[in-house]
Amino acid sequence: MRFVVAAAVGAAVLAGCAPVQSGPASTGTDEQTGQLRVWLFDEVNRGPKEAVVQEAVAEFQNAHQGVTVDVQYIQVQTRAERFKAAFSDPQSAPDVAEFGNTDLAGYVAGGGFAEVDLAGWEDGKDLLPAVLDTAKVDGKVYGVPWFVGVRALYYRTDVFGELGLRPPATLDEIAPLARRVRQARPDLLGISAGGKYTYGAMPFVWANGGDIARKDGDGYVSTIDSAESKAGLRQYTELIADDICPPAQCAGNGGDASVEAFRAGKAAMVVGGDFNRKSVDASSAAGKYAVVPLPGKTPGSIAPAFSGGNLLGVLGGSQRKTLATEFVKLLGGKTYQRKMFDAMGNLPTFGDVQREVSAANPVLEPFVKTLEAGTRFVPVTPDWAKVDAQAVLPNLLQKVAAAGDDLDTAAKAAADEMNAAFGS
Repeated sequence: MRFVVAAAVGAAVLAGCAPVQSGPASTGTDEQTGQLRVWLFDEVNRGPKEAVVQEAVAEFQNAHQGVTVDVQYIQVQTRAERFKAAFSDPQSAPDVAEFGNTDLAGYVAGGGFAEVDLAGWEDGKDLLPAVLDTAKVDGKVYGVPWFVGVRALYYRTDVFGELGLRPPATLDEIAPLARRVRQARPDLLGISAGGKYTYGAMPFVWANGGDIARKDGDGYVSTIDSAESKAGLRQYTELIADDICPPAQCAGNGGDASVEAFRAGKAAMVVGGDFNRKSVDASSAAGKYAVVPLPGKTPGSIAPAFSGGNLLGVLGGSQRKTLATEFVKLLGGKTYQRKMFDAMGNLPTFGDVQREVSAANPVLEPFVKTLEAGTRFVPVTPDWAKVDAQAVLPNLLQKVAAAGDDLDTAAKAAADEMNAAFGS
């Protein structure tokens, strides 16, 4: 998910849930009237989102006599418990729900969500293939991607201008550049990096040819301790140092806190999402920053970004699957994705709508270029929920950045933890 919504976005997209043990059996019932129950994620500023959703609800109810739509907003942080209870008890479950794409495999393994048939849906043909892949498990589609979130490099144009600097052209240039900034401006972090900022660190791993894990038969084997992965981890953890981003300030930070330092005018650079842009525009950095794609290993290349985002799906135990699917296609379709972009800044998942909003909003260019360059994702397995719940990757980053542990030893320990989860 984008753990979206700015804070929620960042939260939803990136966090995993505890695995669900079992889901509701289908009743075979498909009622065409009554109440359709919908769960959506709450937001720091829910008003704009809620207004768009209510417009979609009104349209849907007008087109379906005898149908009412009840929307509840749930907290991202407690979604694991809410969904686990819903999957076990259809009476408490919604018919439609918003959920993060990293949670999908675990939910499907628990029988929580039904397949979504997109055949014949006119809008569906324009869904970006790479984004639609984040809604699939074993080739089957279990939701409509509602928005996509990717990260790029924000930098302070006033600070760079004052010091005669240009944004980095390669990953190798970031640390030296950040040191120069902090040396000249000790009141600033050279770059706001975080020891818990997994999705800020992973582009460094992927750009160096590493990965979290590789497919091995029907399962996965961790590759976080490969030479390539460790090269990326070393490059990222180098940023969490006294002469760039002191561990005392930065080692405990996740994505939200990292971006907040930039918003507060305390950092010259940060890896931030398209979903952070509106909040940055409402901060002390407004009018004094620009965004470029996070560079890769060679000039002109772009580091692969994590493809975050949230999906809309139909619960497996719903007694109104046809109505639920129609509502998902309405709220997740082109018209309302465009409205959600206008309201919340959510990047659409349809190629033509994305091009349309990008043409009208040049500030989106670095994020669209990042998407076009190719994105990456977490291992598509229900076991990922266990890896995520154990905070294996954040713990690895913190061991090296904060505790000063040997990278080889910490990466091997992380790989062993992952493999234990993958093999359980």
